[in-house]
Amino acid sequence: MLSLLSVALLAAAPALADEESAETALRTKIWDGYTSGFQVRSQTNTTLSGGAHRVYMVTLFAGNEYRFLACGDENASNIDLVLYDALGNVLLTDTSNDREPKLSYIPTVTDTFYMSVHASRLNDPTQTAGVSTAVTYK
Repeated sequence: MLSLLSVALLAAAPALADEESAETALRTKIWDGYTSGFQVRSQTNTTLSGGAHRVYMVTLFAGNEYRFLACGDENASNIDLVLYDALGNVLLTDTSNDREPKLSYIPTVTDTFYMSVHASRLNDPTQTAGVSTAVTYK
């Protein structure tokens, strides 16, 4: 919500998601990053149905190290992150099979990038999942 701009989204089903628990889990990861010099660039919460995604636009500055973090609530069994360049080319894809993906990236040019968060698999596909995402940097 701070500096992330939502540029595309799929409508989420009626919420039974727990965005608060997702955000609490993410804040733990953000605090852990402070010990290695990372600061929060932006953080936001959303509710996603199974298979849905949100895309966020973010400006990244050349030479900074960025971490893209996400945490899903208890209904999320696999959340994925994808980082795209300004032309829509995939730069990085999360390959973990969990609800707490992380990507690291150091851009060589200052430009607009897109981070996509996907609710790839939910424990109960008839419900939604709360997902919290953040961009941190140093």
